[in-house]
Amino acid sequence: MRILGIDYGDSRVGISITDVLGITAQGLETISHKGNDKILLKRLDEILEKYTDVEIIVVGMPFNMDGTKTIRAEITEKFIHKLKCKYNKLKIETIDERLTTVAAHKTMNFLDINKTKKRGIVDTISAVYILEMYMNKNK
Repeated sequence: MRILGIDYGDSRVGISITDVLGITAQGLETISHKGNDKILLKRLDEILEKYTDVEIIVVGMPFNMDGTKTIRAEITEKFIHKLKCKYNKLKIETIDERLTTVAAHKTMNFLDINKTKKRGIVDTISAVYILEMYMNKNK
């Protein structure tokens, strides 16, 4: 059984996945969809065709630091509704994603990744952190 992690954004979405044993999380890719969920859902179809053993999709939920919902959280909830309708055989869960992007930027700064490459991978790294938080929470 695998778990797919999603860092959902306005124009880019980071995707991560666990190994077959559910022990580690790896970044898969960043999907550029420019606000068009049809492009994103089509790519998710392709990913789920390749990884047929995915049973859970975890989506990062963006909250304010005080725990209140953001406008982005409402948009994310609409996307989650689309996921639940399209992939009704899979379990769709959310996890608080506060500070995952900050952590991803710190990691990239530590690794001295140049500015132009950061944009393409920050969402994927955030998706890995989202998935790792979910895995740690459910140990």
